[in-house]
Amino acid sequence: EAQHSKAFGVTASDVQFDIGAVMSRKTKVVQALRKGVAATLKKLKVEVVQGNGRIAGKKGDAFVVDVDGDKLEGKRLLICTGSEAIRIPIPGYDLPYVYTNREILDIDKVPESLTVIGGGVIGLEFATFFSEIGTNVTVVEMLPSVGGPIDPDIASVLRKELERKGVTFHLQAKVTSVKGNAVEFEKDGSSQAVPSEVVLMSVGRRPVTRSIGLETINVHTENNAIAVDDRGRTNVPNVWAAGDVNGKSLFAHTAYREAEVCVSDMTGAPARMRYNAVPAVIYTHPEAASVGMTQAEAEKKGYEVSVTKLPMSYSGRYLAENEAGRGICKIIVEKNYRTLLGVHMVGGPCSEIIYGAGTMIETELRVDDIKEVVFPHPTVGEILREAIWHAKV
Repeated sequence: EAQHSKAFGVTASDVQFDIGAVMSRKTKVVQALRKGVAATLKKLKVEVVQGNGRIAGKKGDAFVVDVDGDKLEGKRLLICTGSEAIRIPIPGYDLPYVYTNREILDIDKVPESLTVIGGGVIGLEFATFFSEIGTNVTVVEMLPSVGGPIDPDIASVLRKELERKGVTFHLQAKVTSVKGNAVEFEKDGSSQAVPSEVVLMSVGRRPVTRSIGLETINVHTENNAIAVDDRGRTNVPNVWAAGDVNGKSLFAHTAYREAEVCVSDMTGAPARMRYNAVPAVIYTHPEAASVGMTQAEAEKKGYEVSVTKLPMSYSGRYLAENEAGRGICKIIVEKNYRTLLGVHMVGGPCSEIIYGAGTMIETELRVDDIKEVVFPHPTVGEILREAIWHAKV
């Protein structure tokens, strides 16, 4: 913001970036959050045992978890082992300058060059950060678009915005090796290489199910994830799984809700997990956010849809706060019942807006219902109202 403040009447000079100070503050924030969680657990009289845990079978009707030799027993078992970053086994994948998203958060100097292997959510977020602090960033992605499963219109705008920041993309390219501070890949039938001081391997995550003792109680897995129903139940009675380990929706906010559903089921309260309105956000600059179905998903399911796309500049506040911003808002409306099926956005504080669209989808609001909702002005969120009023249904 300091580097590009002139358009807003602010002149900044000698702008510098101190990565040591940034990482120090990052650590401070993380520690504060951890202490807050620990305090909440203590207040609720939850016993926390630190150590290496592994399921060790059953003892009568109780499950046994071994934590560094200590045996813990409980009649109910909730598995929340999360996920881990994948390292594809190409030559050079284990070199010291090849990081995953975990290790790169502790970097102590700004690299001159960075190659991101993988143009998914995490890869794009780090590409944004490093390009903004002066690193030459290249993204190598196997697919023809970036952002994983996001709407193609949103993906296109996001890629162009990141290219404006100086990020170079090589799409439909397959990385073959890392050596000599360079990433080698194949594209259009030829071999190419990108010099890179640092490499970020960001090719996805996988559930942590290996070596945790699932076989001792015969918990069923599918594609390396624990299989669960809509109440979080596994195939084993009194065993539940929540979060990334079940492979359903790898977001922290999904895990929170899944945990609530599991505990509700344990205590006899009615609750079921629904995934039709789980928001997804890419924390780039600009942000991208979506909830519900894409146009392709809706049409594949047989819905007759109306699609509306509006520039984010239809919002007065967005126009005031973003110089030359090219964001868009795209909504998918089902023509028969006139209900909102999906909302996809790029630009502005999308992460702070998308939950509203999720509520509309979750409650199956019709276009006419949403038109009656009063939005505060001026807000970027008004773009939802504008899009609804422009929908041709």
